[in-house]
Amino acid sequence: MSRQAFLTRLRQGLAGLPPKAIDDVVADYEAHFAEGEAAGRTEAEVAAALGDPARLARELRLEAGLKRWESERSPSAATGAIFAVLGLGALDVLILLPILLSVFGTLLGFIIAAIAVIFAGGVVFAAGPFYDGPGGTASAMFAGLGLMAGGLSVGAVTTLATSALINALVWYGRLHYRLLKPALEAQGT
Repeated sequence: MSRQAFLTRLRQGLAGLPPKAIDDVVADYEAHFAEGEAAGRTEAEVAAALGDPARLARELRLEAGLKRWESERSPSAATGAIFAVLGLGALDVLILLPILLSVFGTLLGFIIAAIAVIFAGGVVFAAGPFYDGPGGTASAMFAGLGLMAGGLSVGAVTTLATSALINALVWYGRLHYRLLKPALEAQGT
């Protein structure tokens, strides 16, 4: 594979990352080619030693996604980290995707339930003074506050569980990468 073909495939694989990050990575690999040519190696030999550019791009996207999650802790960073981990290997997608979908579906159900309970508590709290139920106005207002507090508690615990799950995925991605790295380096030499 020629230098230009390698760098083009690498750039295509990195699509979606910030342009400066892509330019930095491509510049690093251009330097590898320059060093290889200075040592008397052909472009094809350097490209073969570096490995598959699509695989390199997936690994670099994984690392970028994991670093973004560690620094931002936002929903978009979490999504990027999850897809970066899943994008590393097709077999992992077949194994992890059904598990992740069921776990995230359950967490989403808890979040929706928490929001519904908070809303119901707000309605009970707001309607308490206008409704002459058993226990009077105060009990309706306290019941509404209790529902809202319960909904907030469920939402907080669900948020912590979601964060812990994403951290576990990040750990899994790093472990997976560390396990694959020696094999990839051996393949590249």
